[in-house]
Amino acid sequence: MGSTEATNIEELDALIIGAGFSGVYQLKKLRDEGYKAKLVEAGTDYGGIWYWNRYPGARVDSHAPHYQFSDPDLWQNFHWTQRYPDHVELRRYFKFVAEKWDLRKDTYFNTYISSATWDEEQYKWIIKTKDGHTFKTKFFLPHTGIAASRSVPEWKGIKSYKGLMVHSSYWPHDEPNLKGKKVAVVGTGSTGVQLSQTIADEAGELVVFQRTPAMPLHMRQVIYAEGEGAMPKEDLAKFFERCFEGYWGFDFDFVKKATFDDDEAQRRANYEELWKAGDFTYWLGNYLDLMFSKEANHEAYKFWREKTQARIDDPRVKELLAPEKQPYPFGTKRVPLETTYFDMFNKPNVHLVDVNETPVVEVTETGIKTTEKEWDFDVIILATGFDAVTGGLTTIDIRGAGGQSLRDKFQARGPTTYCGITVAGFPNMFFSSGPQAPTAFCNGPTCSEVQGNWIADAMNRMRDAGIHSIVADEASEQEWIDHVESVAYASLLPLGRSWYMGDGIPGKPRRSQMYLGGLPSYHARLKTCASTGYKGFHFEGLKV
Repeated sequence: MGSTEATNIEELDALIIGAGFSGVYQLKKLRDEGYKAKLVEAGTDYGGIWYWNRYPGARVDSHAPHYQFSDPDLWQNFHWTQRYPDHVELRRYFKFVAEKWDLRKDTYFNTYISSATWDEEQYKWIIKTKDGHTFKTKFFLPHTGIAASRSVPEWKGIKSYKGLMVHSSYWPHDEPNLKGKKVAVVGTGSTGVQLSQTIADEAGELVVFQRTPAMPLHMRQVIYAEGEGAMPKEDLAKFFERCFEGYWGFDFDFVKKATFDDDEAQRRANYEELWKAGDFTYWLGNYLDLMFSKEANHEAYKFWREKTQARIDDPRVKELLAPEKQPYPFGTKRVPLETTYFDMFNKPNVHLVDVNETPVVEVTETGIKTTEKEWDFDVIILATGFDAVTGGLTTIDIRGAGGQSLRDKFQARGPTTYCGITVAGFPNMFFSSGPQAPTAFCNGPTCSEVQGNWIADAMNRMRDAGIHSIVADEASEQEWIDHVESVAYASLLPLGRSWYMGDGIPGKPRRSQMYLGGLPSYHARLKTCASTGYKGFHFEGLKV
């Protein structure tokens, strides 16, 4: 559909931001329900995070066939060639979805929303783009996701560097030549792990800068020939039903017993079986007390450390990557999957810098200077993550009832939501894959459908009743916040410093950004809200 360059006001029932899973599903759902809806996207095509994440090695770590919509018209006609699809295949899937669902006619690409303001007299959102277009819409649905606002280190001299410096999610579409180059990768989260292991053979010298060791699990990749797949097509309908019932939005769940219900031999047998799967089950399908008991968590860590250290030759590197003393509870920071990450440190051209031992002093014209030495680089790759979960919302100047700023509200208290789907004081605004919902602890497409359906149902109820606006009340919002926090603090999650808790962004309040209570509990809460007349909301502007 192109970019929005006109200066006219376009009137809609709903404006959706973001062309990832949440946004494209919401557009399809609302059009099916008869709404005049448009989708805006900053990129030039569909894919959400997979439009932006095209760095070497970028791939999803939810194993097939989980990472797709449950629409039979899609899964019956699309063939995945990898158990863990890479960014190219994921964009191919989104292109397929866009064609099947005929999305392009209602999508504006290359469009950045600068502001959204609630007009209390008209019961409408006035939304403006950076290129001068204005939308007037009853519903504002910013499905901006968890990774829409990049985080860059505030290092002295960072702008003085003369080589190529790139944030991983702004990877050039024209692939840079790294062959034989001196390359730095800053960060060891999921992106840093995937990227480093992929370019280790190509780079002349690779230096990984680590602040906190990651705890990746080994990925068991499978390539599927035509006609092959993770399971027969005829089994997929039941498979997706199980996903909607699963704690994490997957078709697997915790082992239904605690760690020390088994003796040592039984525990080891269980760990070995989960490890062989080569997926998230060692993390999310392990004993039910893994994320809630320090002792149980340490047992899982010891097994992980044993498996990991066996692959590393150098004693110093072994201790930095898989320390004897557990640095944080396993699973309280995002657990990546890897194939050759630990093995690559045995190569003579790969080095590890612990920025706790030798902090970065400054960036120079030619590289990075630590307290130990100055490293020269041709390329510096910042795998430094995002202002996760809330950043996509707060980069837009969103103003609700009375002109209150969403950015100011979140900055003062951390994320404040009702049911992880809306914010008190911001009428007719809903989002999915946002703060205080299962989000990062849920399979993305599964949660997108759950939340997208609920939003559409709420809009239908309002349309049927002739109501102009719906807004969560402050007391109900606080009750939900307290519930999210109580679940988080009953677990080990706050003991890890991670973006799950809002860590890593200077000045960002520390609060659980995730609902750890599981998808079934969350879905039940949404359904109860709807079945009790949308308890926790109040309505305004009844038509006469």
